[in-house]
Amino acid sequence: MIPRNLPRLDVQGLWKRLTPSRWDPETGGMSALTFRILAVNIIAIMILGLGILYMGQYTDSLIRAELESMRDEARLFAGAIAEGAVRPVFQMSAVPFEDPMATEAIKPELARRMVRRLGDLSPSRLRLFSVDGSVLTDSHQLRGPGGVVQMEQLTPEPGNISFDSLFSQSATRFLDLIPTHTRLPTYPEHLVASVFDFPDTQTAMIGNIKATAWERQNGRILLTAAAPIQKVKQVMGVVMLIRDGSELEKDIAEVRVDVFRVFLGALGITVMLSIYLSGLISKPLQKLARAAESVRVGKGRATDIPDMSDRNDEIGELSIALRDMTQALWDRMDTIERFAADVSHEIKNPLTSLRSAVETALRVKDDASREKLMDIILHDVKRLDRLISDISSASRLDSELSRDEMTRVDLKALLYRLRDALKKPLARTGEIGDIETGIVLDIPEDLSLLVRGNDSRLGQVFSNLISNALSFSPEDGKVTIRARQAGALHVVMVEDEGPGIPENKLETVFERFYSERPKSESYGNHSGLGLSITRQIVEAHGGRIRAENKRGENGHEPGQITGARFIVELPRLEITP
Repeated sequence: MIPRNLPRLDVQGLWKRLTPSRWDPETGGMSALTFRILAVNIIAIMILGLGILYMGQYTDSLIRAELESMRDEARLFAGAIAEGAVRPVFQMSAVPFEDPMATEAIKPELARRMVRRLGDLSPSRLRLFSVDGSVLTDSHQLRGPGGVVQMEQLTPEPGNISFDSLFSQSATRFLDLIPTHTRLPTYPEHLVASVFDFPDTQTAMIGNIKATAWERQNGRILLTAAAPIQKVKQVMGVVMLIRDGSELEKDIAEVRVDVFRVFLGALGITVMLSIYLSGLISKPLQKLARAAESVRVGKGRATDIPDMSDRNDEIGELSIALRDMTQALWDRMDTIERFAADVSHEIKNPLTSLRSAVETALRVKDDASREKLMDIILHDVKRLDRLISDISSASRLDSELSRDEMTRVDLKALLYRLRDALKKPLARTGEIGDIETGIVLDIPEDLSLLVRGNDSRLGQVFSNLISNALSFSPEDGKVTIRARQAGALHVVMVEDEGPGIPENKLETVFERFYSERPKSESYGNHSGLGLSITRQIVEAHGGRIRAENKRGENGHEPGQITGARFIVELPRLEITP
């Protein structure tokens, strides 16, 4: 039975103590992840353990084996009594209830001696019923001059109390609370006075052997078996075996206690492994979460994400990703700060020029000078407009690139379209005017230039590079576009025949607001964001772009700069058949 006066369990309070709502370094309780790992593993092994301890089939098999043994024993005892205690009957008065045609019957005295002798050899209690239903003898009853003596089995004295015996007793009491699959009929203890009142003996009276397992009022198991005593198919009595199921219950209890020991051992190992596993998972995650929280609320850069790359698992990858993300965040913040400073500087220049021209125009009386100042004001306004437009485009580029849909792009077809669009006379500002500039495509016919990207963005890249090359090319010069394959990359080179790039400016040309224009162009016609945007787009496609000078080509002296070359490398798109 389960005790009723147990203290009430505060489930909500226990849950709050075991599952802190936030990663708090001051919290000494169990983390939520640790609790969940323990719960999942313990529930699984609890279900398995309770299923094993259920042991319904094992108990049924033991009971069936014991009942089969009692059937054989009852059959053997019935045969022995039929041979040793049945004698011929010569006077009808000796057996008043017998069939008048009967010639043999059980001799009570012989039967009592045999039952007492057989009872000493068997752990079962024997009862012998005559054919009229009365009890002839009982192996647990002795008849003497003073009457009938009832024998009772004594309870053995308890031995020395040890830890193992104490554990077995406690475990047995606990396991008795677990219901079993076996459901036995209740033993009719008040129906044992007559052979006609007991189910097994009723079956034996018609010549069949029957064995049954019962449950007594105290919950213990009792086994019975009854067999007919026959002579030439004539039933002369019934022998009944009654066996206490204490040995059977003891065997079952021992097995359940052994299984319970294994279950407790497995449960203890599971708990320790779960705590160890949670330590491998939850503790590093708590460190990473606290570090990320410190980065979020911190105002400086003193907080560093823990380096767990040596773990070689997903948490190590997470730590690397968080460190890279944090570094990218700092880099982005630095870029924004530099961009804001550059924007402020670039806007101040035309504003200063514009204010100076406006202030001067108010004092100038000459119409020619005033008109020249108005041209300067108009030029500065256009420069501001172009600068603000390019700054707006550059600031939106990151978000637009993240939303752009990446598809398959044929660079060869894209370059041919750009060549056809730019082969007409290119209108360039300055003193050069409109000229016919050649664009040459040096791309092998059998070369496939398939990449994954956004067609319009890649078109913007190469249009910018070609236009830039055309602006630096001389009047009779040409722009050459070459393409080749290098391993997993497609390499596209845009070359011009201009003056080249200063050696110390090969990387600077990609910085924001840096402008290195031909001498023929007037100042302020470009914002200096074109190549910066180009690099941003190329890197968003997983590629890279760099600049270099051509030297000693087309018959020039070795080492002489013969033009500039911009090299774009993009990942090749593999087409699966």
